[in-house]
Amino acid sequence: MKKKYAILVFLGYSFFGHSQKIVEKKVQSNATHIEISTLGLDDVVIENSTTAFIEMYLKAENPNQQHLIVKEMDETVRIEFHIPAMTTEAPVFRKFITKRLQRANAIIKIPQQKSVIIFGDNINITSKNYKGSLEVYIENGIVKLDTIQASTKVKLYGGSVFASLKEANIQATSTSGTISIDKKIQQENFYKKGANSAIHFAITTRKANIFLTTHKTQ
Repeated sequence: MKKKYAILVFLGYSFFGHSQKIVEKKVQSNATHIEISTLGLDDVVIENSTTAFIEMYLKAENPNQQHLIVKEMDETVRIEFHIPAMTTEAPVFRKFITKRLQRANAIIKIPQQKSVIIFGDNINITSKNYKGSLEVYIENGIVKLDTIQASTKVKLYGGSVFASLKEANIQATSTSGTISIDKKIQQENFYKKGANSAIHFAITTRKANIFLTTHKTQ
């Protein structure tokens, strides 16, 4: 039998002159797959949880109501962020320009060994040495993966990807971007087989630049 518990906390405070709102939610689940939709966010950080809970922290400047939605289906937990658009109007040449503002970011802490899939459009993603498998599918953004701990797949159109790898099988393709491995520029398609490694790192992009560092396990 699956067990699932949720704790929801709302906090409001002032930060650098902007009204901030923090939503905190914790969920315990036996599901092995985590799907994260980043629509509405500017940045998301993935960390290893030190508890059995999936911990989510959302911070946004939008004073409207923030929604952090968690859905569980079969063996998958899906996390979504429903953030109403906030607009500002400023007179320019006697006309008004309306600009959409998100200014929202999230930290998600996940128990080890769960597989994570992240979807999004324009989003910056940071993985702080997450110890489970990870897949990233976005349009544009900066992806920082620190040291790869399990098989990882990244697909994006443009931006930059940074990662460090230990004896991983590497497959990197960038049609018009730069591929740099240990500070050496590589060809459009790069492949390297790691020594007895079960970890696979694959990245496919049209325009993004790829910066990888490889080193052997001590």
